[in-house]
Amino acid sequence: MKQAVTGSSLPAPAGAYSPGIVAEGRLVFVSGQGPLRDGQIVHGTIEEETEIVLDNLRTIVEAAGATLADVVRVGVFLADLGDFAAMNAVYERVFPAPLPARTTVGAQLPGIKVEIDCVAVLPEAGG
Repeated sequence: MKQAVTGSSLPAPAGAYSPGIVAEGRLVFVSGQGPLRDGQIVHGTIEEETEIVLDNLRTIVEAAGATLADVVRVGVFLADLGDFAAMNAVYERVFPAPLPARTTVGAQLPGIKVEIDCVAVLPEAGG
């Protein structure tokens, strides 16, 4: 079973995908998020773009009923791997311990510096 994560505050998809999907009742798969606000790319430093991307992830995860503490896996895509340390400084500040498993790769991105996706596990009912 799968169900789309919905809500008026979610970032609008820039293509043919759902911002997030809840599968099997507890797994939340969040599509790669870029530095978009109101459907428009916000260009900035890698730190600024990372903050916006993580805010978008947080919004989707919370709309599904979880928090960033429930994120178990993250994929980070950087247009320039030289930006890793600056991105990582923002990332470390946003995610609580224990940090999720993570993969970071270089990628050709469409006019943005960073894209991040994640998987979260919804808390057990009543727990």
